[in-house]
Amino acid sequence: MLISLFITCYNDTLFPDTGKAVVTVLERLGHTVEFREAQTCCGQMHYNTGYQKEAFPLMRHFLEVFRGAEIICVPSASCVAMIREHFPVMAADSGDLKLIAEVNGLLPRVFEFTELLVDKLGVTDVGAFFPHPVTFHTSCHSLRSLHVGDKPLRLLKNVRGLKLTELPDSDQCCGFGGTFAIKNAPVSSAMLADKITCILKTNAEVCTAGDNSCLMHIDGGLTRQNAPVKCMHIAEILAATERGNNPRDRQ
Repeated sequence: MLISLFITCYNDTLFPDTGKAVVTVLERLGHTVEFREAQTCCGQMHYNTGYQKEAFPLMRHFLEVFRGAEIICVPSASCVAMIREHFPVMAADSGDLKLIAEVNGLLPRVFEFTELLVDKLGVTDVGAFFPHPVTFHTSCHSLRSLHVGDKPLRLLKNVRGLKLTELPDSDQCCGFGGTFAIKNAPVSSAMLADKITCILKTNAEVCTAGDNSCLMHIDGGLTRQNAPVKCMHIAEILAATERGNNPRDRQ
């Protein structure tokens, strides 16, 4: 199967290893991955901050770039939520029937990474080996918008050597929320402190999630406390196969 990777601007700029890990996993499963170089941003940051007008051309660009793509894989639940929830609203507000039809045709082809593996490809064991204690943070968009359920956990439970520990209050927000963390820093910091307390209770060596935005926020808090926990996108864990892959060695 030919799969188009939408890396997302966030990962492309700050966490390129996530995209590489996605490609590793999908190619290991026998699929071909393409990267359409004209891709930019889905417009989520603009839309959620009140700049809906500025987000509109980004939506049009996304549609143009991925026109004809059979399957679009996105290693970010928040970006998939933007596409599924807000692209239809933006298209409807435009009154452009052709645009509405194009968005409606796009949606069934867009998958969050773990959704793609479990729902579309029918895989829960990707042949990974990661001998470390891990806990999983469920991002708000994956929980409340995409309803991914236990798909990430099913994938992690099939990773050889991995010890999965349930995260207390796993349905609680980490406090990032994009520009929320900037505009409401005291509240965001308090939410982060609660999340870190829960992570430390697990005695996990690694905290993973499907959104690097959450992981960046969490990792910042853990680092400031000199906590012995690293953050890794779930794709990086699923891409691991060799013994000695120690997340403590990551920069």
